[in-house]
Amino acid sequence: MLLSIIVPTYNEEEVLPDFHSRLSRVLDKLDCDTKIIYVNDGSTDRTIGVINNLRRGDTRIAIVDLSRNFGKEIAMTAGFDYADGDAVVVIDADLQDPPELIPEFVKHYREGFDVVYAQRVSRAGERALKKATAFLFYRLIQGATHIKIPVDTGDFRLLSRRAMDAIKKLREQHRFMKGLYAWIGFPQKAVPYRRDPRQAGRSKWNYWRLWNFALEGFTSFTIAPLKVATYLGITTAFAAFVYAVWVIYKTLAHGDPVAGYPSLMVVILFLGGIQLMTIGVLGEYLGRMFDETKQRPLYFVKEYQPAKN
Repeated sequence: MLLSIIVPTYNEEEVLPDFHSRLSRVLDKLDCDTKIIYVNDGSTDRTIGVINNLRRGDTRIAIVDLSRNFGKEIAMTAGFDYADGDAVVVIDADLQDPPELIPEFVKHYREGFDVVYAQRVSRAGERALKKATAFLFYRLIQGATHIKIPVDTGDFRLLSRRAMDAIKKLREQHRFMKGLYAWIGFPQKAVPYRRDPRQAGRSKWNYWRLWNFALEGFTSFTIAPLKVATYLGITTAFAAFVYAVWVIYKTLAHGDPVAGYPSLMVVILFLGGIQLMTIGVLGEYLGRMFDETKQRPLYFVKEYQPAKN
């Protein structure tokens, strides 16, 4: 058995030596051949230099150096394209996901599971707001889509060769990998674990990027926002009709004049806001259709260095 480890990296020079040391100790104990594929996603620090130094001392390391920063989802896809193992493990380099879980992944893979994913039971070192929004996001997207996307899971997981080949056939530009992992099906199993705080460096996921990530998830795997916009439009139109009937009745029955400037402005601004919001929802879907129709390659590779073993 050959096990490929895919490590997407972006500006991780501070943590990479410790990460590789821990990963190597785990892989040395496995009763299978291993290969480590570091995907440098256009880092602007010394990440690629650190990986090259590690490669000089470890013949299992292969390097996929992308031409620029394409984002983590596409960096993982590049890793899949270059992986030749019977199974692959995807893991981040920040040591929040412990490499020591890999032997358990392999155990369940040998039991017949095609996807073995780590499921967080706690998230150490993260702010309460981030924990709350992550909790809410996973529950909302699971309720909004017909695909059962496991809650509280990241990208740390093992995939069999047939699961990886299925993922490789999905070449969409806007990639919500957690949804794609669930969409392909096949037997899957969760492994609960406690997530550690980041060991070094800074997280690349600020709240703005997390918000855009959530939009990717919803627009990639559900049309629920379009349905919400439709129902909101119907509800608003019905409320406006009821209000108009009430104004006409009030005028005819009591001789009151039509509502004045303040109430008129409130109604106009309210209806205008609803319209702009629904147009924005349509624009999100239309923009993604525009990107997909161009059929551009997902990424370009500046340099590929195969493993020496």
